[in-house]
Amino acid sequence: MDISAKMVKELRDKTGAGMMDCKKALAETGGDFAKAITYMREKGISKAASKAGRETREGVIATYVHTGDKLGVMVEVNCETDFVARTDQFKAFARDLAMHVAASSPACVHREELNQELIEQERQIYRQQALNDGKPEKIVDKIVDGRIEKYYAEVVLLEQPYVKDNGISVGDYVKNMIASLGENMHVQRFARFRLGE
Repeated sequence: MDISAKMVKELRDKTGAGMMDCKKALAETGGDFAKAITYMREKGISKAASKAGRETREGVIATYVHTGDKLGVMVEVNCETDFVARTDQFKAFARDLAMHVAASSPACVHREELNQELIEQERQIYRQQALNDGKPEKIVDKIVDGRIEKYYAEVVLLEQPYVKDNGISVGDYVKNMIASLGENMHVQRFARFRLGE
């Protein structure tokens, strides 16, 4: 199939990926946009994994203040070089993350940052709920694990569904940006302020 420049541009607009990556993805998937996006996400994850060990000492602190000036967020996002940190694409990415934090109110960046005693308490509550519902003992642990994973998806930033595209998590969005910009990057920390809290 002949891949037109219009098709490449359309895919690039949807994904933010480079022109050659978009063209290759379309060629590999016979011009099917949905399959091309899946293909790029899969490749992005492997690219992101290969860059994971590289140091990230540059970056930006992005801010977002919600309409009405009663909610504000600061997010520190790190990358490898000052060159990438100064690009409009990276700055927009960091601001999108700040907007996501404002909308979704995560408790932490990574699940390891959660209080493990609190997680164990949640686990016991979910276990008792499953037993109270009459679930068989042999499947209770699987039910509890599923509920804990759901809890992580609600409170851990990188595991939350991304507000601008619920089909991916924030972690996937970060991996896609790593693949697009070609550098390792990560969310270091965030602070969320609500007036009166």
